[in-house]
Amino acid sequence: MQPVDRHISIYWVILVAESTDNSQEKDNFFYPNARYRGEFTPEHLAFNANLQEFAQRVSIICGLETGGKVPPGEAYKEIKRLWQQLKDSKQELLDQANRPRPKLPDDNT
Repeated sequence: MQPVDRHISIYWVILVAESTDNSQEKDNFFYPNARYRGEFTPEHLAFNANLQEFAQRVSIICGLETGGKVPPGEAYKEIKRLWQQLKDSKQELLDQANRPRPKLPDDNT
């Protein structure tokens, strides 16, 4: 890809972002989320959201480091911190999900 093409695509992204009045549309453009198609449980859905957020943040950090805005050591520390948060999320949501759930009273009473 020639440098001119790269500038055109960056210009296009900025143009689209500036022409979008609705902040929800901007969020959908810059932070797309895929629909969850796995086995549905509230824990799986929450972990999937955390996983997608992790991926977005790592992508941003990598872009900042590649562009020279963040030093490599700082980028590594931030990604390591995010990874620990994802591991904690997995432990809380998925590993705990295997425990039996308490029986709830019926709504009919």
